[in-house]
Amino acid sequence: MTDKTEKFILWFDEIDKNDIPLVGGKNANLGEMYQNLTHATSAMFPDEKVQVPYGFAVTAYAYKFFLEKSSLENKISEALSSLDTTNMKQLEDVGAKIREMIISSPFPQELDVAIRAAYQELGKKLHINDSVDVAVRSSATAEDLPDASFAGQQESYLNIKGEEGLLEAIKKAIASLFTNRAISYRVDQHFDHFAIALSVAVQKMVRSDRGASGVMFTLDTDTGFRDVVLINGAWGLGEFVVKGVVTPDEYMVFKPTLKNGFASIISKQLGDKEKKLIYATEGTASTHEIQVSLEDRQRFVLTDELILKLSRWGMMIEDHYQKPMDIEWAYDSQENQLFIVQARPETVQARKSMTILEDYILLEKGNVLTHGASVGQKIGCGKARFIKDPSQLSEFQQGEVLVAEITDPDWEPIMKIASAIVTNSGGRTSHAAIVSRELGIPAIVGCGDATNVLQTGKEITVACSEGEVGKVYEGLLQFKVNKTDVTDFTLPKTEIKMIVADPELAFTYSFIPNKGVGLAREEFIISNFIKIHPNALLNYDTLEDQEIKKQIDALTVGFTDKVAYYVEKLAYGIGIIAAAFYPHEVLLRFSDFKSNEYAGLIGGKLYEPKEENPMIGWRGASRYTDPKFQEAFALECQAVKRVREKMGLHNLQILIPFCRTPDEGKKVLEEMAKNGLSHDKTKNNLENTLDENLHVWVMAEVPSNILLVDEFSQIFDGFSIGSNDLTQLTLGLDRDSKLIAHIGNENNEAIHLLIHSLITQAHKKGLKVGICGQGPSDFPELSEFLVHEGIDSISLSPDTVLKTAMRISEVEKAQNS
Repeated sequence: MTDKTEKFILWFDEIDKNDIPLVGGKNANLGEMYQNLTHATSAMFPDEKVQVPYGFAVTAYAYKFFLEKSSLENKISEALSSLDTTNMKQLEDVGAKIREMIISSPFPQELDVAIRAAYQELGKKLHINDSVDVAVRSSATAEDLPDASFAGQQESYLNIKGEEGLLEAIKKAIASLFTNRAISYRVDQHFDHFAIALSVAVQKMVRSDRGASGVMFTLDTDTGFRDVVLINGAWGLGEFVVKGVVTPDEYMVFKPTLKNGFASIISKQLGDKEKKLIYATEGTASTHEIQVSLEDRQRFVLTDELILKLSRWGMMIEDHYQKPMDIEWAYDSQENQLFIVQARPETVQARKSMTILEDYILLEKGNVLTHGASVGQKIGCGKARFIKDPSQLSEFQQGEVLVAEITDPDWEPIMKIASAIVTNSGGRTSHAAIVSRELGIPAIVGCGDATNVLQTGKEITVACSEGEVGKVYEGLLQFKVNKTDVTDFTLPKTEIKMIVADPELAFTYSFIPNKGVGLAREEFIISNFIKIHPNALLNYDTLEDQEIKKQIDALTVGFTDKVAYYVEKLAYGIGIIAAAFYPHEVLLRFSDFKSNEYAGLIGGKLYEPKEENPMIGWRGASRYTDPKFQEAFALECQAVKRVREKMGLHNLQILIPFCRTPDEGKKVLEEMAKNGLSHDKTKNNLENTLDENLHVWVMAEVPSNILLVDEFSQIFDGFSIGSNDLTQLTLGLDRDSKLIAHIGNENNEAIHLLIHSLITQAHKKGLKVGICGQGPSDFPELSEFLVHEGIDSISLSPDTVLKTAMRISEVEKAQNS
């Protein structure tokens, strides 16, 4: 019997993850998954079986046999001997020469016969009488290792049919071990060119040309947050997603509650998906590109059911390998079949230290030239250089910003010397995004107009530090980098929570030591992501202003139900914040816009009064039960209900702002109950942050909240001091007036007396008291006073958490000494 190490062909059910030296990383992982996940049930998801298309590997032994019998190794060594990989022209010439040598050399007869026989056998095993359509992919023996990502270094050939076509595709795959970027990459990573061998995967094609395909990561690729599955998808075959030709849909699923059986999709973003790659029906090419219809561009490529199934599979694969994974998937909509076609360890975030917090801060503002999806959280500056095609690569200079329609793996030698990358197309899992993360440089993808507005030679700043939307600023702006080691950091006894508004920064903030969120602001989600007044959506059909309707239509693409747009966007924004800090408590404040702020939303002026002093007017609790706003408030309740009950994020609790009287508080709770958010104080376990029974706190920001603490204690589960408004209303200040802003702040003795009274009385009733106003972040001495008073939690701006928490620890230590 022939030794396994000396076989030309090994089938997927003959190989596993230990066979990388024989069949390369890609094939080893395909065999590992085929043997362990397609038949056996998972303890995590007993009803799921991962589907992996069957196939075989042309082995590394076959590759070496081919090179030896064709005398290619010596010829290749000679060609590489004096190569300078920084010389683009020389790299191009040497690479082309080696590839031509390989492609023009015939396979030895024994290998030729073995490949043909395996292809015929594959048809029999799959019960296919005609020629099997297969995907041919390279699988290097140093590829897909945890400490060396070779993603995209070699080529894939799709929809290959017939023996002759297969032999040609295998030879091309072997030749792709010597593409320009692969040669350059090995030199940079200090790999011996001949210490790496190439195996080739021959795998039954998934007809995703009549469905969808994409990539999936079992962590957030930008922050390294481990509790989500990130999925990108587009119509047709998967090459366009991987290469960044299209801007794909993006879905995010929260793993801990998915594991508990919840439909925990916490984000869905519609991509442009302008083109797709499908099977060719005529000519010599196996695939060709077509435009996607407007109708398909405006709908998601995956249903919620498929998103959740794919996420469960991702979790099963991650659990099997015990590390974050980078996975490619394909879906045949005609057969309604989903498949995993590749899996490899994720190699960027998995190696990143989570104990060193790195914070890039832009010190100046400038004119925004373009924007897109940010990749990473860094800032880069330099002169723009627009590269249209590979013939211009040699023009690129170190430290310039690469501007392109998309990037190609052939461009990696210049990407590694760029200060930043900006592309028109692609998503956060495109080639440009993956490589920029690996190189540790900022990138903005999917800008649409970057190649038009960023002319070569223009000085620009690429900022990915301000959230999910990356911005390209005019000029070389100043920035700084703060690094903090939190390895030995210990939180004080007083609970340290955060004030969070932007969902796009929530995962980043979650790495800062904390005990949850004491104030999650809805207003940011509404103004930055929804942008439309809820009543304008509720009354869309009767709106007479055509300009407003036009603006609404532009924002609600893909939504036939305009109201559903509001609920879904709000739920996703809230859900991401709740997921980021799970299982710690997240106190969400219902909308606290003033009438002038609501008027600033699209259609807002139609529904908002003009108040002389909106700061003490129609805001908070007084809105929620008002007939003019009741339906809008119902949408907020629906969003919260969705986050808690559908996504399973029971750590989300509620905060009622600006509640002037106990009677008003009761009416708000009644309104919430009408909309499915029931509250029963008798059933609450306030020590359990995942208590399925909703907890409702009240903001202590109107003096009546403190003067009537007994009455409010009978209605609500806790108090959260809003120090800004409490100061305003105690001292008779108008926060919007600069004329009197100097008169007082949260350290005023009157404010201290009220806080002392609240904490004393609330604790007697067994209720907790926190503070979520800006005061403790701005005034360290206020934090000291609060600790002495025995406050239960202090919520801080993320940038002040570590500094203030250390001060609080010192105060507690002094108190106990």
